[in-house]
Amino acid sequence: MKSFSPKPWFAPQPVLIIGTYNKEGVANAMNAAWAGQWDMKEIMISMGNHVTTDNLKLGGEFTVAFATRKTMVASDFVGIVSAKNDPKKMEKTGWSIEKATMVNAPVFTDFPMTLECRIKEKYDESETGYYLVAEIVNILVDEKYLAEDGNPDMEKMELIVFDPIHHGYIQLGEKVGNAFSDGKALK
Repeated sequence: MKSFSPKPWFAPQPVLIIGTYNKEGVANAMNAAWAGQWDMKEIMISMGNHVTTDNLKLGGEFTVAFATRKTMVASDFVGIVSAKNDPKKMEKTGWSIEKATMVNAPVFTDFPMTLECRIKEKYDESETGYYLVAEIVNILVDEKYLAEDGNPDMEKMELIVFDPIHHGYIQLGEKVGNAFSDGKALK
């Protein structure tokens, strides 16, 4: 095996689109990859100093959409272009925007699944950013992405993940097994 010095290579990393409103009620989005499930109803996100972090100071509510193959180009765009530098940023994405049902934040309806969230805690807050823990208060799923059992179908969504090693996006593939079941064969 080849050794490497520590790098941000934790994989897979979901490609998340964070949605917030500014003080005028204008929607903004940013691409965030350094995030994960914190607890049963909570997520954690590493936030830098962005328009989004300024918007979060207004009420601490936001949405998290999961990027897909179809939304990849615009998802990458909102990660490399700041609303500080391009006031027409959201128009350029072509995304449809609605108000969330349970929080004061935008929902980008082009995405198959969106979490509605509220900040619970911030850690290591500084001028360069912070880590946030947020409560998931609601989950919205476009009905065309539901499986026969009525729950979200990950394969239908064509979700993408960030490749931190080669700076690419990879689409998740097919189901290869059954969690909490297939391992029983070794008992």
